Amino acid sequence: MSEQNQPLLRIGIPKGSLQDATVDLFLRAGYHIDISSRSYVPMIDDPQLSCVMFRAQEMSRYVEDGVLDMGITGYDWIRENESDVHEVCELTYSKATSRPVRWVLAVPEESGYQKAADLAGKIIATELPNTTRRYFADQGIDVKVEFSWGATEVKARLVDAIVEVTETGSSLAANKLRIIDTLVTSTTRLIANKQSWTDPAKRAKIEGLATLLLGAIEAKAKVGLKLNAPRKRLAEVLAVLPAAKSPTVNDLADADWVAVEVIVEEKVARDLIPALHRAGGAAIFTYPLRLVIP
Repeated sequence: MSEQNQPLLRIGIPKGSLQDATVDLFLRAGYHIDISSRSYVPMIDDPQLSCVMFRAQEMSRYVEDGVLDMGITGYDWIRENESDVHEVCELTYSKATSRPVRWVLAVPEESGYQKAADLAGKIIATELPNTTRRYFADQGIDVKVEFSWGATEVKARLVDAIVEVTETGSSLAANKLRIIDTLVTSTTRLIANKQSWTDPAKRAKIEGLATLLLGAIEAKAKVGLKLNAPRKRLAEVLAVLPAAKSPTVNDLADADWVAVEVIVEEKVARDLIPALHRAGGAAIFTYPLRLVIP
């Protein structure tokens, strides 16, 4: 392939727990990513982009080194690797919810440990060893931190404590573990290589992609709501809508009626619709949104 036909940007797609959520996010942003079960090089329907799959744990290192122009990973792994990268934006999505994940210091429910200082001289198992060492060092607490190759929760009763990631807390509760402290709160980030960020063409493409991804996240919890209303009752209908929303109002062929359209939170729409109907609204319907660009 000639240099002129080379993709403009190489982007890292996280392999593992974030993979499916990331592919879905790109789809809602207008990009189709095709991942073969045997390949680490997915296909994407944009000739200016090429994809490579890496684990989120190592993504920031490859972006810093210039192997990738940009990538998606968690703030926790940027911090763990102490990577010097440009953070383009926060992407508030994850494998289960839109809530941040937390790396927590946890002990068995039956243990007597109540605070970090109680673990002086003890063994801590974690997949986040650098961050864990800094956490205890900052408090002047001497511990031994062991790297854990996954399944850290089951090791909590073999060592003294663990530092583990949690999104909903259900796994920790299922393993009868008690949280002592939170070390890091993390969300997903779109990051860029600093040299790539200074290239005008690459930066424009990165910023454009960020806009679309953020628009897809913004749209996920919202719906478009549309209805017809008698002109004489328009004030009643508008009074029902959230005060912060500015609806679009258009004339209809029947001069006595208008069309009203607004974007609202999906969970709000279920309460609005009966109220709008009582206020005179008719032909009310909602429709899904793929992108909402503020």
